[in-house]
Amino acid sequence: MAQFTDKDRERIRKELIEAGHTLFTQFGFDRTRVSDITEEVGIGTSTFYQFFDSKEELYLVVLTSEREQLFEHLETAVAEMKTPQAEAEMILRTTLEQVRSNPLIRRLFVEGEIRRIDEQLDGTNYDDATSTGGGNDTDIISEDNTCTNPNAGSEADFRVLPQPEEWVARDDVRIDNPDIVRGLLRSLLFVTQAQNTPVVLNETYDEVEKALIDTVVTGLFADQSMTSSDYHSR
Repeated sequence: MAQFTDKDRERIRKELIEAGHTLFTQFGFDRTRVSDITEEVGIGTSTFYQFFDSKEELYLVVLTSEREQLFEHLETAVAEMKTPQAEAEMILRTTLEQVRSNPLIRRLFVEGEIRRIDEQLDGTNYDDATSTGGGNDTDIISEDNTCTNPNAGSEADFRVLPQPEEWVARDDVRIDNPDIVRGLLRSLLFVTQAQNTPVVLNETYDEVEKALIDTVVTGLFADQSMTSSDYHSR
């Protein structure tokens, strides 16, 4: 077994994550082989398992990292919004754009990839997957539909958004349950599945998406006025 310095291990792990990100984005989880990843990094396949217990574990790290980048962006953008309505519209528009343009975000939020991988790795907490240590220090994650981790999947991803609690606490939202508000926001992401299908003609999709966002945001808040100009004017 090859021996690496701590610096080498840090570099190789980072390169494996970067190669995994590129290949998973381009080909998806199933069509990406461990040997494809190690070839990109220039190490042997057996060496891969000094850093990750499985391809699933690496995929989980990649998905979690992608999620964190999105939410860091959302947190920064939300801080600049002047009204709850503008916050909600910004969150929806940004996330929908990412779902349409970023295959990993689509698989994360719409296709439930974290739930599937979490099940394959026995339902451990995927939030630990961002650990920067070695291959065995990451608590990880069968195609069945039974999830042993109630925090897995896109619901947990939206749970990190604090805005629904803040809106409800200020009585800005007609719905008094922040989880229902999150579910409403989350369900809207599935409209992207209708793009380029007979359900929604491609030439009308942008208008349909905009109308759905405007309708949800206008109906969600007690103040009937649409103040999303705070977002559009930026």
